[in-house]
Amino acid sequence: MFFGRMPQEQGKAEDGLKMKAVLETKLTKKKSVRVRRPGFVDEAVRGKKIGMINMEEIDTCDWLSKRDATTVGFDRVSENFEWKDLFPEWIDEEEDNEGPTCPEIPMPDFAQFDEVDAVVARLPCQYPEKGWGRDVVRLQVHLIAANLAVKRGRRDHKGRVRLVFWSSCRPMMELFRCDDMVKSDGQWWVYEAEVGRLEKKVSLPVGSCSLALPLWGEGINNVYDLSKLQHNRTANTTRREAYATVVHSSDAYVCGAITLAQSLRATGTTRDLLILLDKSIAGDKRQALVDAGWQIREIKRIRNPRAAKNTYNEYNYSKFRLWQLTDYDKIVFIDSDILVFRNLDVLFHFPQMSATGNDGSIFNSGVMAIEPSNCTFKILMNNRKEVVSYNGGDQGFLNEVFFWWHRLPRRVNFLKNFWSNTSLEAAMKNQLFGADPPKLYAVHYLGLKPWHCYRDYDCNWNIGDQRVYASDVAHRRWWKIHDAMDEKLQKFCGLTERRRIELAWDRKKAEEFGFADRHWSVKVSDPRRLE
Repeated sequence: MFFGRMPQEQGKAEDGLKMKAVLETKLTKKKSVRVRRPGFVDEAVRGKKIGMINMEEIDTCDWLSKRDATTVGFDRVSENFEWKDLFPEWIDEEEDNEGPTCPEIPMPDFAQFDEVDAVVARLPCQYPEKGWGRDVVRLQVHLIAANLAVKRGRRDHKGRVRLVFWSSCRPMMELFRCDDMVKSDGQWWVYEAEVGRLEKKVSLPVGSCSLALPLWGEGINNVYDLSKLQHNRTANTTRREAYATVVHSSDAYVCGAITLAQSLRATGTTRDLLILLDKSIAGDKRQALVDAGWQIREIKRIRNPRAAKNTYNEYNYSKFRLWQLTDYDKIVFIDSDILVFRNLDVLFHFPQMSATGNDGSIFNSGVMAIEPSNCTFKILMNNRKEVVSYNGGDQGFLNEVFFWWHRLPRRVNFLKNFWSNTSLEAAMKNQLFGADPPKLYAVHYLGLKPWHCYRDYDCNWNIGDQRVYASDVAHRRWWKIHDAMDEKLQKFCGLTERRRIELAWDRKKAEEFGFADRHWSVKVSDPRRLE
């Protein structure tokens, strides 16, 4: 079970569930329940001043009778407060009407409490109920524990504060890293958390209805003042940071990865560029990726156990390998069907998981700030059979792991689509696609990729259900980056004979359907038509 016991704890599953059932029954009757604690929990708080959260209905008289135990009370969020209120699909990012705001989650007045050496909290867990992870009360208790540790926690010589959690669900990895877990047994978890990391987390909005931090000031084109983020850096430390992408199973995205590297370097970034490849990408294609600027990390691809054989998403869980890049502190992942137009180095200041919105409370995994961790990788791997991806891919899986994420502006990962299909939407988006100097930081080329079309026009126009992705303006923008590349790299963006046949067929069918835009009648001048 992903959000509960560690692998070595599976033998205690039945006892744990029985304890949870008995506890919940008694709690509904508002009776105090005595809970048995393993010895390492008492050892973790022995001789320490502790602050207790959400433990009112638990028999803690043996702790409270001591002068060093304090109960931290709080007002529980309203039952009418839903997760969707914190994570709306769209927000007014440009603040055309008014600044976006998130509804408030009640917090205690932390100033009234003395310093504590350890935080003890009972964390709500409604697993396996549907939507259990998107529970506002659960988030509230986690945030109170994190804030108490940051604001009133006494740090050790390494800047850490001890936290003890009681829950049948794993504490939220979005706040409490598995790397910081000291010990776990049954439903008890002991952490020694880096306060600096927690401080960054609790300083961000509690939901994606507010931008984590704007990347521009008033007027949109003003680059965000990085000095506002510098306090989050640890003095006198060197952080290793890199951009990364993943190409596996097929060479269809090699051209995209080459062009992505060229676009990144054109923005002036000096960060390392890492590309994760499996053995299917070999020979001159590998050398071209190196020549484009990528450092190759060879990986063994990871099969999606729920995908059918030979489907597009059969091995897309290979993206989990990003968490194995532990020689780096922070990775900004970028899909290889994305082009970058403005420097994105500011994203290295953002914590995991930071991304742009996609649909409702879902983030788009095309651009993500992540923090490599071997134990996070193991958790992803151990639960790839249990966690159900809503779209069958890595994006759906990751959204069932990282429920609480931080919204980056959509201009960081601007999706090339026209869902409403109105002239107003087309005019606005095409103006952004073509702006020079660029207003967008990156464009995500959904649908058929530019290098799989003739350069004369966007071939998404020729397929009925793909027309929502068609933009000749964005298409020309991609080819502008392509044409600036060395000719030795451009040859990896050629068309196969099969692809030329498919393009001719799509043009024929578009003519039969009588698409009024008449892109099917454009005379093709692309020299690749004769390769």
